[in-house]
Amino acid sequence: MDLLDRHDLEPRRALGQNFVVDPNTVRRIASLARIGSDDRVVEIGPGLGSLTLALCETGAEVVAIEADRSLLDPLAETTKHTRTRIIHADATELTWSDELDGDGWVLVANLPYNVGTPLVADVLDFVPKVSRLVVMVQREVADRLIAGPGDDAYGALSVKVASWATGRRLCSVPSTVFHPRPKVDSTVVELTRHIEPAVPGDVDRGHLFALVRQAYGQRRKMMRASLRGVVDTSQFESAAVRPEARPEELALADWISLTRAVWR
Repeated sequence: MDLLDRHDLEPRRALGQNFVVDPNTVRRIASLARIGSDDRVVEIGPGLGSLTLALCETGAEVVAIEADRSLLDPLAETTKHTRTRIIHADATELTWSDELDGDGWVLVANLPYNVGTPLVADVLDFVPKVSRLVVMVQREVADRLIAGPGDDAYGALSVKVASWATGRRLCSVPSTVFHPRPKVDSTVVELTRHIEPAVPGDVDRGHLFALVRQAYGQRRKMMRASLRGVVDTSQFESAAVRPEARPEELALADWISLTRAVWR
């Protein structure tokens, strides 16, 4: 709060800015993320740098990506004398390969609610240098990221995550630790990238997720209805997928089988 006052700043709603103002919360996140001095961490949306500082206290090297130019000076003030490199950029437009050298990076971030979902999906899809993600998002998004077949929150995003990573819930974060205080609670989740691809090389991801998107576009319908004209009865039988099933009943392995049956 003092930094905001001294720099005559206010959180910008258009950018989804909600700053964590409780030092115990950010230290807990850094601890749960299992960050140590040998780690290289990329943080998206560091804001005033409270989480950045907690990450730096572990001895880790940190690359902080901040889109809001007005926050660069207070962020630099917070992180002076630390191993932090600040990049002024929009993470949704960043050429990651130019900024991260080598593999094994850990992404740790309090993600803005308005871009959290696409950012996680894009990093999983296009930034293999990031081997693990520890992200704080609104609780409903966290549920979708780590849901499995049969869970109420299980959907297309859950299938996307399962194709790249294993997810787990780390902790809940109340709205009271933020400024301004959001109307929803948050959850920290960890997504660990699979060592071996969960989607085999003979299965086209574009085809697989075309099926997923079409089915979830009419998720309350049976698969034979939502995929009519795309998947026929013999292909359902070949994939061992019931035509009467609904998409939230299918695990990643089922989608893989169905993709193989349609594009063999």
